[in-house]
Amino acid sequence: MGLTRRTFVASTAAAVIGGRAAAAVDEKIILFGMPQDFTKIYTFLTVEYSQGQRDYFSLVNSRSGINGYKIVADVSDSANDIPRAIETYERLKREGMVLIDPLSTPVARALVSRALEDKINLVTPFSGRSDAADGTVFPYVMPLSPNYWSQAALIIEFFRQQDKDLKGKKLVLVHIDTPFGKEPIPILQTLSQKLGYEFATFPYAPPGNDQSAVWPQVRRAKPDWVIFWGAGVGQSSSLSEAIRNGIPVDRMCAQVWLSESDMNVVGNDAAKGVLKVEPCASGRDPKIIGDILKDVVGKRQGAGPDAKIGTSYYNYGVMMGAIMVEGVRLAFNRFPNGPITGAWLNAGLTSITNFTAEGLLPAMTITKEDHQGGGKGRIARWDGTKFVPQTDWFAAGQDVVWEEIYKSAETFKTTGK
Repeated sequence: MGLTRRTFVASTAAAVIGGRAAAAVDEKIILFGMPQDFTKIYTFLTVEYSQGQRDYFSLVNSRSGINGYKIVADVSDSANDIPRAIETYERLKREGMVLIDPLSTPVARALVSRALEDKINLVTPFSGRSDAADGTVFPYVMPLSPNYWSQAALIIEFFRQQDKDLKGKKLVLVHIDTPFGKEPIPILQTLSQKLGYEFATFPYAPPGNDQSAVWPQVRRAKPDWVIFWGAGVGQSSSLSEAIRNGIPVDRMCAQVWLSESDMNVVGNDAAKGVLKVEPCASGRDPKIIGDILKDVVGKRQGAGPDAKIGTSYYNYGVMMGAIMVEGVRLAFNRFPNGPITGAWLNAGLTSITNFTAEGLLPAMTITKEDHQGGGKGRIARWDGTKFVPQTDWFAAGQDVVWEEIYKSAETFKTTGK
């Protein structure tokens, strides 16, 4: 049977935080829309991400919500289908939605013009348009996370720190041959001119399950460092082929899309040493994860398997849920009597200052100008059982990143594309 909104909500949300039942019982609600892809393209991450979000909302609601208002997350399966997602968006707009998180680049891009016109906050963590960091052009598009350009700059700065000087070094990008895969190229090229490293790209055809022709070419190039840029099956295939071709995995780094499940596919020991960008802490040590384990999962109100709690993508979901709720809290601080609209929540989101979600993420400040929040992350290394931080939280190359943001945002402003 296909995964419908009704069956999804009924089967996974013990507290019914995703359905109209909550609204019927208590009219004091804040409505978020989550038409996400559970069945087509983004299946490698959506279930864990959504589980983390919903568990965090359950935690907040169990503590009387925010100012007596409960967070209602309307979760549905978009199947990465743009017409279906737009239909859901229009329905939720009529029902008073103030925020939507589609967790899909194609869907997010398709919703940009609607969100801007309707003044509904379109949240696009690690997806959508990187230039949406420019809040002056995209006032209602909210990445609330380090964009792909910032992630590329973080990786290069880590490489520079390890080798002290990248001049004359060979860096390669192995990437899926899609707009997402090509996105870091301008930043990596600009930084190569500034830092003096040689740079080459090696694209592979989507979805990335067959990369056997690419990695022998990478081996012959003899790179000092490898960045691999895909998602889902593409990432585990990249690692497997790199290992098969004798490329040291401890000289390889991914953006945020690398998880424990990828390590399981490749082999936990075989993947030991590989690096990734972390936008927030993984594991169960953060206080907020412990609170979920005690007050949500411990009361049998969790939204999914206990084993997934603390995984990278689960914690990404908690991270984004916490940022959204912080926006709600600050909106109430500024305008306690509402009205509760997208503009009301936007005022709260753009007031977030040095927010860490009790240590889960780097200090984040969102302003009307900067919707990225500073571009901070850290580099973590797989030790065979978990990802271990190799750096403190930091941002890098933001002058280069913002030059690209402004250039792309200006194009959107003049062309709408």
